[in-house]
Amino acid sequence: MTIFEALRQEHEIQRDLIDKLLKTEGKTEERDKIFKHLKHELKIHAEGEERFFYIPLMKKDRTQEKARHSIAEHHDMDELVEDLEDTQMDASNWLKIAKDLEHQLIHHLDEEEHEVFQMAGKALTENQKTELASQYNKYIKENR
Repeated sequence: MTIFEALRQEHEIQRDLIDKLLKTEGKTEERDKIFKHLKHELKIHAEGEERFFYIPLMKKDRTQEKARHSIAEHHDMDELVEDLEDTQMDASNWLKIAKDLEHQLIHHLDEEEHEVFQMAGKALTENQKTELASQYNKYIKENR
């Protein structure tokens, strides 16, 4: 398995969770449970991705700018998650913030998969791609 396959698997989990979250209503146990799950998945994914994908890419001229941009997007999503935490789940603007998070998340995942992965594919060796996947998957498993 390569780092790209490992990250795509996690991306699918995030897409599924944000989709489920937006289908919930009001201050319910279901919304709370899905939100907490999504929040945790975003946190461990961002930490692992930065450590085992973006840090190595920042060391290469070709991918440094894209890596920094993607890390900044992680920060933007963190702020939206904090906004959701600070807003009552049954407040009228909670769903708007959740939709903003969905927009940012989908943009980020699509950009990674369609732009960053291609650049990284040229910058990383085959051995790096499999070794980084192994390290990333171990990190996710330990923190899930």
